[in-house]
Amino acid sequence: MKRSEINKAIQSAKKMMEKYCWTLPSWAYWSKSEYENKSELREYLNKHQMGWDVTDFGKGVFNEQGITLFCIRNGIQGNVNDKPYAEKLLFMQEGQEIPFHSHKIKLEDIINRGGGDLAIEFVEVDEKDQELSNKITVLVDGEKILLDPHEPLILKRGQSVTVDRNIFHRFYAVKGSGMVMAGEVSQVNDDNNDNSDNNDVDEKEQPPTELNDTNLVVEKLDEVVKHIEEEEESESLDGRITYSHSNY
Repeated sequence: MKRSEINKAIQSAKKMMEKYCWTLPSWAYWSKSEYENKSELREYLNKHQMGWDVTDFGKGVFNEQGITLFCIRNGIQGNVNDKPYAEKLLFMQEGQEIPFHSHKIKLEDIINRGGGDLAIEFVEVDEKDQELSNKITVLVDGEKILLDPHEPLILKRGQSVTVDRNIFHRFYAVKGSGMVMAGEVSQVNDDNNDNSDNNDVDEKEQPPTELNDTNLVVEKLDEVVKHIEEEEESESLDGRITYSHSNY
């Protein structure tokens, strides 16, 4: 991804937060120099995988498969003396998706915080990672909903769903409904060890229905530049920004 693309994605997220009266911690708006001067805080944020994260999952088609997110708070898996929970905001452009993935440890709620309609699909796999055809029960704000594999669950603003461990899921902003600001409230998030993807899961095409009602870590900036094409000179990346291939 180009630096200008990353900056543009973050600016779009900030504009959407303003629209819905969301404000992040002060360090989310810092410049690179402000961030570098706070060594103790910088170490804490890096250790806890907190801050901005812009990813195309290594596929190079950010507008189709990508996500802009901000991890607001997080603990450390396995550390009983730290927070046992995490919270994120996730921003998806219309038609943009997070591909199928699952978590071994993390139990999470995904919430539509604002914007368009959020679609989520679920799939179970066997011990050989082959897709199963059985129906899947999910909790939508406490109500049990039975879904077929790949059947889109549409969350309107304010609705949420609980995603169980080891259940593969993908979500996306439904075409025709606009950009989505989603939330994630979960157990501790560990992008390095707790995310699983599965290329055997069949990623079926998003339904064409137009709904009418319906971690770049600054202290490792040199390493980051290897992943970014320097398209133009631009304002330094702000806060803790991670460009990753696998964060969900």
